[in-house]
Amino acid sequence: MARLSGTRLDVALAAAVGVFTLLTEVLTASITAEPVRGAGLAMLLVAAAALAVLSRWPLVTGVVVGVATPLYFMLGSVDGVAGWAAFAVGVFRLAAERHRSSAVAGVAVALGFFLVGEVVRFELGRSVMVLSWLVVVLAAGEIARSRRAYLHEYEQRAVEAERTREEVARRRATEERLRIARELHDVIAHNISLINVQAGAAAHRRDPEQSYETLESIKHASKETLRELRSTLGVLRWGDAADGPVPVAPVPSLERLDELASQVTRSGLPVTVTVDGEPTRVPAPVDLAAYRITQEALTNALRHSGATSATVRVRYATDAVTVEVDDDGQNAAGAEVAEGAGLRGMRERAASVGGDITAHPCPPEAGFRVRARLPVGGGGSTTPE
Repeated sequence: MARLSGTRLDVALAAAVGVFTLLTEVLTASITAEPVRGAGLAMLLVAAAALAVLSRWPLVTGVVVGVATPLYFMLGSVDGVAGWAAFAVGVFRLAAERHRSSAVAGVAVALGFFLVGEVVRFELGRSVMVLSWLVVVLAAGEIARSRRAYLHEYEQRAVEAERTREEVARRRATEERLRIARELHDVIAHNISLINVQAGAAAHRRDPEQSYETLESIKHASKETLRELRSTLGVLRWGDAADGPVPVAPVPSLERLDELASQVTRSGLPVTVTVDGEPTRVPAPVDLAAYRITQEALTNALRHSGATSATVRVRYATDAVTVEVDDDGQNAAGAEVAEGAGLRGMRERAASVGGDITAHPCPPEAGFRVRARLPVGGGGSTTPE
């Protein structure tokens, strides 16, 4: 069933109030044996008709019902409840529809006319009754207005909360996709690069013994790649659900830098790892970010720089852990650094834990340096990626 609103509701209420007041006036007159005066009926009809334009011209409605109501009691012969019907409905709806000034104007006009009448002919009981009606009608309208305003604000907050939840969900989904992309890039790019370099070296070697060693290194790198891929894809498939197996594998961390260095060394780029300060346990996200940044820097050095050696330095401090990767490749000092997917990934990883990273050629000699400073005092996330 369709709900009436706006002008249609105004017209329907005006018609209903008009019929109600006329019938009530006639019934009251027959009970009291008082004649019905045309002036009183006219005021009832005028007040009811004013309700039909309430939404379009609220001030007109307020002023008309404020004038017509006291005039009904002054000009009519029957002092019945019908005289208050249009006034009560009009003021109540004006206040409820947020036309407070028009409602107050109607009450003020009515009060003014009633005061004039009481000055001419004062009756205490009638004065108290009139004042009570005015206060009750205005108070009821204010209560309705406050309730409607509260419901409107509640609905707006619900809509805003739903919109915010959707935005948060989309942002988290985007962040998760980026995190997965970084993880897969680091896993695949590093290990496949090692395999590619080792396979290329094996193709140019004539010594079977060296070829066997290279094939063994390729086997080890491919096994590591498959293990990490299974671990990553297993988390994507099962998540935190308790109804499926989640592959368990050692989490990449600074404790495994020696393994990483050995991997890269077997691929043809000797790597030296040095540690400054007392190694301490750092948050898991920082530990993983430091490892992945080192891994990507060594991969870039192996693939692009033509370096013959690389050095990894890890510095532990009370507030941060710093990782530096230097190589002796052919990057010219002062040359512009072309930022590709690898360097962007390193920056994103550092930023995800509240750290920063620099990457630049090392003057005055040839070479390249990647330096990442990662805070350990609560920056970034506290859950492992």
